[in-house]
Amino acid sequence: MNSTDPENPDEEGRTEPKDAETLIEEHEAQLNELLADVEGADAPEAESHLPGLGSGVTRRDVMKAGAAVGVAGGLAGCAGTGAFGNATTDTESSSGDVPDHKVPPGEHDEYYGFWSGGHGGDIRVYGIPSMRQLTRIPVFNREGAKGYGYDDETDEMLEEAGGYTWGDSHHPSLSETDGKYDGEYIFVNDKANGRVARVNLTYFETDAIVDIPNVQSVHGCCIQSPNTEYVFANSEFRTPVPNDGRDVNSPDEYASLFTAIDPDSMDVLWQVEVDGQLDIVDSDKDGRWVLSSSYNDEEGVEVEEMTRDDRDDVKAFDVPAIQELVDAGEYEEVNGVPVIDGTKSSPNNQGDNPIVRYIPTPKSPHCVEVTPDGNYGMVAGKLSPTVSIIDIEKLATADDPADTIVGQPKVGLGPLHTTYDDRGHAYTSLFIDSQVVKWDIEEAVTADKGSEEPILGKIDVHYNPGHIQAVQAMSTEPQGDWLVALNKLSKDRFLPVGPVFPDNDQLIYIGNDKDDETGGMELVADHPVYPEPHDAIFAHKDKIEPARTWDPADYEGEKEFVTEENSRVERVDDSTVEVYASVKRSEYGLRDFTVQEGDEVTLTITNIEGSQDIVHGLAIPEYDVNLALAPQDTRQFTFTADEPGVYWAYCTFFCSALHLEMRSRMIVEPAD
Repeated sequence: MNSTDPENPDEEGRTEPKDAETLIEEHEAQLNELLADVEGADAPEAESHLPGLGSGVTRRDVMKAGAAVGVAGGLAGCAGTGAFGNATTDTESSSGDVPDHKVPPGEHDEYYGFWSGGHGGDIRVYGIPSMRQLTRIPVFNREGAKGYGYDDETDEMLEEAGGYTWGDSHHPSLSETDGKYDGEYIFVNDKANGRVARVNLTYFETDAIVDIPNVQSVHGCCIQSPNTEYVFANSEFRTPVPNDGRDVNSPDEYASLFTAIDPDSMDVLWQVEVDGQLDIVDSDKDGRWVLSSSYNDEEGVEVEEMTRDDRDDVKAFDVPAIQELVDAGEYEEVNGVPVIDGTKSSPNNQGDNPIVRYIPTPKSPHCVEVTPDGNYGMVAGKLSPTVSIIDIEKLATADDPADTIVGQPKVGLGPLHTTYDDRGHAYTSLFIDSQVVKWDIEEAVTADKGSEEPILGKIDVHYNPGHIQAVQAMSTEPQGDWLVALNKLSKDRFLPVGPVFPDNDQLIYIGNDKDDETGGMELVADHPVYPEPHDAIFAHKDKIEPARTWDPADYEGEKEFVTEENSRVERVDDSTVEVYASVKRSEYGLRDFTVQEGDEVTLTITNIEGSQDIVHGLAIPEYDVNLALAPQDTRQFTFTADEPGVYWAYCTFFCSALHLEMRSRMIVEPAD
């Protein structure tokens, strides 16, 4: 919808759309006002020059060609679109001491990268450092290429998890044992619909989804380190609890909820009600504290209300203390879930041992990332050019929660996310400056708050980075070699593909520490990606051990392993038929099968191949049948044969020289 100018109506009384220049000026004025609230009258202007675009080229010049991005929402990592026609000067260097990121044909990458797929609802798997896409794991959306959501099991899982038509995967989190990635699961949230899913890394397949009661939009998601005893989820949008029509016009009665999930059963265990709107979440390394960034402690519903005060509160949840209250029955049950009162005025937060510590930070912080050693939690300012360093050990002892902030380096405009190497350095994305800044953690703790002395270097990225991740930085074993900046805008970096541009994930080598303007960081590659991958997490290849074929023992008792000899048709009753068939290269176990009009038909199909990488499909498009079967896997699909006729079943994966001849017929005889 176009913005209009109410002061300049046309001859018929209609207002004219505002031009791009006016929109940008309004955006920058609003942003500068917010920055001034935090930093005072000397706050840096938001209209900064973009590095890499040449002298004299400002952010306004870049944004003229497209719609202005949202104010606070855009800073929080939401994608914008736009166009910019001028060429850029690449900042890549060729110092000769950077490992080759181009992996030769036939060789494997060193690391797995798991990207959230954003509105694609999936997880995208890349190799690092090549950045080659290896596969996609469908999670919240149906996916025809893998038959996900088309067989009975995955269709039922999606329906029981709300039956939504789309999802927005955001923050993947790898399971851990003793603080190290164990290669068992990835957990990821659905920001759109308030769900959390679990992906089984033996088969790279989603095996569970929970639709969390009492919440809208799960934004932050993490596991409890060091041993994945809980999965935590932050609801971003404040609503009445329960949201059943009560208090709809009383925003002060709305609440955000911090949710704990059992990683084995995927059941919701309990929730904690807090003030403000929860955002990103991360766990300490000892299983006690979970830190959540938060904004809108003003509890407003408009942007002006949400950004009125100069501080918001990071929430630090004392998990064992919360669990004790649940075990003691000191909660209110809402829609079957124990809900604990963790608001600032709650009796649970009075005295020396509050269950939630409210830590004041500059307004609208975005992100929390705990250091690999578990000593600190980093909270980026977003509207402040600082990162607040929370001393996790002090959370249990400090009389004033503000005293837990032991450092606050000034890093640049629009800091969002922080990641780590293995040498005591932090790397923070700067959304407004379009840079990554490298800084020394311990020096930032000892320096004066607001000091720039801890900064070791900055590197330009293209453009507007949100999340950044270094390899294994979320575990206790950071590798300190590669970092990926997930940039929201790509502008002129690639061939134009219409008004919606690709995002740009950039690979940066961080293994060298140098006394230069970048601190040794070197940008080595651009990679266009389909919008909008939101976050990523990386693990060494030795941490992940995927199966090459299915093990039928994993579904024994649930589905039959159908052999060639046991392929058959069984009529259960007058209106129910079960069809069992094997599949191998060039043929199905049943050349044809016959059912009656009106029958409920259940197909059970097994790929009896024992060789890896020989995938077969079974499709009957007129009945929306689309099964994809890896070797030794069995899938089922149930439908009603309500139209008489001949329907060809065929293989959807090119599997042999006789692939096109690989057929079976379903004959639906007319009812009497």
